[in-house]
Amino acid sequence: MITVSNLRIQFGKRVLFQEVNMKFTPGNCYGIIGANGAGKSTFLRAISGDLDVTSGNITLGPGERLSVLSQNHFAFDQYTVLETVLRGHSHLWDIMHQRNEIYAKEVFTDEDGLLAADLEQKFADIEGWNAESDAAMLLGNLGIKEEFHQTLMRDMSGQQKVRVLLAQALFGKPDNLLLDEPTNDLDIETVSWLENYLATFENTVLVVSHDRHFLDAISTHSVDIDFGKIKMFAGNYSFWYESSQLALRQQAAQNKKAEERKKELQEFIMRFSANVAKSKQTTSRKKMIEKLNIEDIEPSTRKYPGIIFNPEREVGDKILEVHGLAAKSEDNQILFRDVEFMTNKGDKIVLLSRDPRAMTAFFEIINGKQKPFAGSFQWGQTVKSAYLPFDNAEFFNSTLSLFDWLCQFSSDTTDFFIRGYLGKMLFSGEEIYKRVDVLSGGEKMRCMFSKMMLTNPNVLLLDNPTNHLDLESIQALNNNLTKYPGNLFMASHDHELIETVCNRIIELTPNGIIDKLMDFDDYITDEKVKAQRDKMYAM
Repeated sequence: MITVSNLRIQFGKRVLFQEVNMKFTPGNCYGIIGANGAGKSTFLRAISGDLDVTSGNITLGPGERLSVLSQNHFAFDQYTVLETVLRGHSHLWDIMHQRNEIYAKEVFTDEDGLLAADLEQKFADIEGWNAESDAAMLLGNLGIKEEFHQTLMRDMSGQQKVRVLLAQALFGKPDNLLLDEPTNDLDIETVSWLENYLATFENTVLVVSHDRHFLDAISTHSVDIDFGKIKMFAGNYSFWYESSQLALRQQAAQNKKAEERKKELQEFIMRFSANVAKSKQTTSRKKMIEKLNIEDIEPSTRKYPGIIFNPEREVGDKILEVHGLAAKSEDNQILFRDVEFMTNKGDKIVLLSRDPRAMTAFFEIINGKQKPFAGSFQWGQTVKSAYLPFDNAEFFNSTLSLFDWLCQFSSDTTDFFIRGYLGKMLFSGEEIYKRVDVLSGGEKMRCMFSKMMLTNPNVLLLDNPTNHLDLESIQALNNNLTKYPGNLFMASHDHELIETVCNRIIELTPNGIIDKLMDFDDYITDEKVKAQRDKMYAM
């Protein structure tokens, strides 16, 4: 259990939040939500003790252990993978270290014997004998094979380190667990395993994540940082989002009677409670939502960008044909081969691969940025495409202002027109004169969307479009892509985005493709598809 009392965090004159009083109790998972800069990660750092608070107290239950997902990927470079995980339970590690020191002595005294007996008892009490096998199992579930367990961390890739540090945080089933963006760099199967693990975790979990499906799958509560305050609500992210949007619509409808508004809110709560039956944490979350006071539902101060793609014209019958396409990586590995398909009107295709380089290579090839190793492709004459690359750095290597930057891509450079497009992306006032080379990752992504919107494309090519975006921008993008009447090719790890937008799945493998017209949820759970995928990667 974590108790927060009268917490206030202030940087200079800026008060991030104040008068925070709440308890986080065992058996619950709390999704921390809020706009970029609201203080989500700061709140976790304060709880972990990594940040001094301005005033107030944060306490754990007596004798409880707190575990935190480390953000420093170099902190354990001198240790092996397995040792890094074991060090996540510092009390256990200290006992193991003391035991080893005693048993390494050439002269073993009576005092050493008594100390060893005491340590052995403590070691058994915290299930030390199972520690290495438990750590190895966690690593395996997170995709780190046994052959790497004795490898030094400095020799592991960045993506592998993320998984090892996640195993470290989970190791030993801590009483309190803090996870900041735990799904970063995880593939779909590993995210699914983590969802199931946390959904049945019996202790206290606090999570910051931009993955809405992940938050929905694990959260019993949402902790919203807004208005300079922190409030706790029953339910997951989708419930918070839908309820805040409903409250916003009601606020705009001033002529509605109080009784009508109350009835609408009650019906919403009942409807959502029924849907909760499908979740992994059914019983507790359903009870909490049913008990929710409708006065707790209120509009948010969040602002959502207007990401709106309007095709200038409909595509013709021929869109994209791909014949025998193949690509290699810089180290000469086959990323994919024998890629053969035709695109139909209305196709919204998600491209998958266990090697993320494969999707980027495919996008670069069909956009003429990279030559294929083999094969060919042909676009239809009516196609007007817009491409969002995985790496947009080349577009922002400039000292131009936001306004002048966008003018480069528009035939209409009038103040009213350009300001309108920037305004849709939440850039207003003096912000439009900010230099593009100092923009944040999220701001650059919104600029890229503005650039693409100007062309009125009927085919969208999106390589991981949710990278660097906050939840509000992701939600706005999702809402538009669901309604978008053109064709779409997309690579993404956002489960919710794929499930709600795409109707066709093409997985690129080193031995051909898997091409299915089916829902994403069905694709990742279908046993026949799983067997086919494993076979395609193993050949």
